[in-house]
Amino acid sequence: MRSRVVVTLSALLALAAAGVSRAAEFRSVGDKAVVLYDAPSNKAKKRYILSQGYPVEVVVVVEDWIKVRDAKGELTWVESKHLADKRFLLVTVPVAQIRESADDNARVVFEAGENVLLELLEVARGGWLRVRHRDGESGFVKITQVWGA
Repeated sequence: MRSRVVVTLSALLALAAAGVSRAAEFRSVGDKAVVLYDAPSNKAKKRYILSQGYPVEVVVVVEDWIKVRDAKGELTWVESKHLADKRFLLVTVPVAQIRESADDNARVVFEAGENVLLELLEVARGGWLRVRHRDGESGFVKITQVWGA
């Protein structure tokens, strides 16, 4: 009995430690459009539809379903097969300035309006992300101007 308690306690401590050190995991919608549900089942109530590229935060994985959070904080379920590893970010400010380098004084390459999707290319130093617009232009945006990183 005592060894079972120790094993259970050890498992709980490991889970707690993992939760503290776990960074947010993001994925993006891979299909042209995907239905999100209020429970992990195709028979559950349909909540809304997200378009291709929209970033979601992974909250929990249960078999072939993933509970996700969107940029507005809504929690829903989606089948894992509809999410892609290719990452996109959603502009959350009225106008995000995309700069030539990861520097506030760098030249502005282009601007992206609120709710525009940008492909995440790499995480740079000092709170910057290298991104690409669907038109092909690329540069660096501050992490505080986007959601999904």
